[in-house]
Amino acid sequence: MSTEALVGTKETAPPTGRARRFTALVRKESLQVIRDPSSILIAFVLPLILLVIFGYGVSLDATRTRIGLVIENATPIAQDLAASFQASRYFEVATGRDRREFEEGLILGRVRGIVVIPTNFTDVGAAGSSPQIQVIVDGSDPNTANFVQNYAQGVVGTWMAQRAAEIAMRPPPISVEQRFWFNPELASRNFLVPGSIAIVMTLVGTLLTSLVVAREWERGTMEAMMATPVTATELLAGKILPYFILGLASMSLCVLIAVFIFGVPFRGSVLALYALSASFLMPALGQGLLISAATKNQFLASQLALLSAFLPAFLLSGFLFEINSMPWIIRIVTTIVPARYLIPSLQSVFVAGDIWPMFLRSIAVMLTIGVVLFILAARSTRKRIG
Repeated sequence: MSTEALVGTKETAPPTGRARRFTALVRKESLQVIRDPSSILIAFVLPLILLVIFGYGVSLDATRTRIGLVIENATPIAQDLAASFQASRYFEVATGRDRREFEEGLILGRVRGIVVIPTNFTDVGAAGSSPQIQVIVDGSDPNTANFVQNYAQGVVGTWMAQRAAEIAMRPPPISVEQRFWFNPELASRNFLVPGSIAIVMTLVGTLLTSLVVAREWERGTMEAMMATPVTATELLAGKILPYFILGLASMSLCVLIAVFIFGVPFRGSVLALYALSASFLMPALGQGLLISAATKNQFLASQLALLSAFLPAFLLSGFLFEINSMPWIIRIVTTIVPARYLIPSLQSVFVAGDIWPMFLRSIAVMLTIGVVLFILAARSTRKRIG
């Protein structure tokens, strides 16, 4: 026969009693965070590792791509075009006289493309026709293939414009000048590093919270706290407040590293940064509490946190893959991923500045998701012991 102790069904204690209980809960949880090496590891060491990986190890900048340049007839004009390819900052050029010299290298990935200046290049140009070059690329990597093709066309177009100016030909009727706003260097680091901050906050908010609370379920200390006059609201609030502060501290460290070590520009305001981060931590912490309350097991909680929080934040948030290019059913799934709203907002804070209509919409969606998750976590946290 089991004895049930109903706890927290009515709040009869004075406000000072509630304040003392809540303060004691926060103090107890804060001491547990300080004494737990895994908390410090996940909150401060792991973010440094991720920032180094995304800041130095991962780059989407296709610069200095190695290509083979075939000059079948080394006329002065062909040599002049070849010099334009060699001077381009986007290519690392190896020259030859026959395309067969580079075919094996293209198959093995030692070169990413072959640019062929044909034998009749000079004669066709002298006859007044448009000379052509051949670009052979490895289609197994579409992004690099498109890059080689487009920039080879750009080098040829620039060279032809310079030649026209040299021989006093009439310039083309339309001249295109490109301007890149916010990130003129097109440096991928400037949006990868802010995006990685959202991944860090996901780990701190969801993974760390789910592990620590599940550990208390395993040890029985959670049930001991439920046997006290603490209400469900006080229990959840006392649990999340230290991790909320820890998440903001981890985010602050990441921002300082991004700006002062990686040189990422910060054009927005501190207010927008912390408003977005605080809003994102609400669904992250709520998801961690829900996972821990539902599983009560550290191993299972860690697996669910990685599958339901880290992987969606990494793959379905627009961090690496464009959401508009995903299938429609996946695009619908991304609407419930909180990182989808944080990452573009963080990138705007860093490289563009404050765009409050965008920020307010993202904050509203993240807070709504957070409220839903906290309600589910509160219902999963039983206020009975048997």
